[in-house]
Amino acid sequence: MTDNQPIDPVTIEIIRNAVISAADDMNATLMRSAYTPVIYECGDCVVALLDDEHRVLGQSSGLPIFLGNLESCTAATEERFGREAWQPGDVWILNDSYVAGTHLNDVTIFGPVFVDADLVGFTATRAHWIDVGSKDPGGSMDSVTIFQEGLRLGPQKLVEAGQEVTAVVETIAANVRFPYPTRGDMQAMIATIRTGQVRLEEIVRRFGTATVRAARDEIFAQTERMEREVVARIPDGVYTAEGALDNDGIDLSSPVLIKLQITVSGSDVEFDVTRSADQTTGPVNCGAAQAVSACRVGYKLLVSPDVPGNGGSFRPLSVKVRDGSVLGARPPAACQWYFSHLGLLIDLVAKALAPALPDQVAAASYGDSMVVMFTGTDARSGLEYVSLEATLGGWGAWNGSDGQSALINNVNGSLKDVPIEVLEARYPLRVTRYEVRPDSGGRGRWRGGNGVVREYVALQDCAVSLWFERSVTPAWGLFGGQDAAPPEVVINPGRPEERHVLKCNGLALRAGDVVRCMTGGGGGFGDPAERSSEAVRSDLLDRYVTGVGGGQVAPSAHL
Repeated sequence: MTDNQPIDPVTIEIIRNAVISAADDMNATLMRSAYTPVIYECGDCVVALLDDEHRVLGQSSGLPIFLGNLESCTAATEERFGREAWQPGDVWILNDSYVAGTHLNDVTIFGPVFVDADLVGFTATRAHWIDVGSKDPGGSMDSVTIFQEGLRLGPQKLVEAGQEVTAVVETIAANVRFPYPTRGDMQAMIATIRTGQVRLEEIVRRFGTATVRAARDEIFAQTERMEREVVARIPDGVYTAEGALDNDGIDLSSPVLIKLQITVSGSDVEFDVTRSADQTTGPVNCGAAQAVSACRVGYKLLVSPDVPGNGGSFRPLSVKVRDGSVLGARPPAACQWYFSHLGLLIDLVAKALAPALPDQVAAASYGDSMVVMFTGTDARSGLEYVSLEATLGGWGAWNGSDGQSALINNVNGSLKDVPIEVLEARYPLRVTRYEVRPDSGGRGRWRGGNGVVREYVALQDCAVSLWFERSVTPAWGLFGGQDAAPPEVVINPGRPEERHVLKCNGLALRAGDVVRCMTGGGGGFGDPAERSSEAVRSDLLDRYVTGVGGGQVAPSAHL
């Protein structure tokens, strides 16, 4: 077809699903080829196909916080080096926190797609590398500058004209603690790029460049029309909400304030986070690209949750971020735990718009990834190890349903925790309890979901690092619903040396020491007095609540 000919709806749908399927194939390639459990078990990764103007054609399920974010890496590379930088057979790498927005462990690998001599798009993937050479194995909970957080790579070629750039690969290998699995994950990501390139080329050759572009334009236009229709139904006005992180991990007495202002005008909506705190000494900062992504997640949860993201998504949305703020950090701000305030920001979107959308919003979730990381040397092999995982928690209730219990937080989407069997086989650890935490969800007409208890025993001397958040501002309820219980971590509970800690870096453990992690629940929705007696009875029978409150741990509520 020519550029001016209309395209039929059947072809549009075939191409729409073809690019989404291609992204799913890329994701499968990565998950099946990766070397470290944080990727192949937890799924801490995402992939996307982009068009030649850096707009999303198809994106796999993965971490929502990377929503519409991979294109910032290809666009920044082109802006720096020019359009002529893209050459067939090349693969690029980037992990700069101030470009990609994330911490240095989140490495983005991407490459151009050519059909004959024409640049038709890009394929990209991002995955968490278990170590990038930070001052502490796996990452630091107490870094105060980006230079303590590992090897920082601006956009550069990893593969040139189909040949590995040995100097770059060797430099990376020389600066990480685990070069063998790092090389393996790198090659898995390169294979993922190749899979996407093959699939996108097949689509273009099958339908022709003009048809694919026409289908793309119509898909983008459909998405924009649908989103504008939803936004236009929100009453015009200015909506605000604010919340705070406990601290930045360094100054433990100072909360980190996040302020959101949403302005709705017709079919346009603006998110303004410029009044949020200045960038902090501790590692809770992020680049502006991630602030935009968090706003997009909060927006999409309310506007188009069932529609896969594409280049037409978010056209009604604009985001204002202040340079030098905690959401728009400048070098050399530390960024290792960049996502804590992003989960808070996503919840604040629903809180701000609750008066306008009472039947669509949910109360707050437990909010943070609640990261547990063990490091040490395994006496069985003599090798150093890092075990890293997020912990599940409770989500907020909404009008018509209780919140979900034991679910990953809204930043991480399809991320999973490490299966106990894998954890115990690979590392000198034992998981002795994994349970729903009764009474941790906020009460309401609709009850907030409960958090979990996950208890570890160290089988050998090791160290634990923790990053647990939202204890000062736990998940709030809406429309009379009560707040949820905050998180809690106890080292050696019931022993004379018992201690409570939410954040720590490399805390020494002896063999036999216990780490009990308890996550918060989700907020309740509506007046608790309006909860049905049948629902209360069911909660008691299922031990979601005990009737005594206080977030007690009951040993019979096993997952």
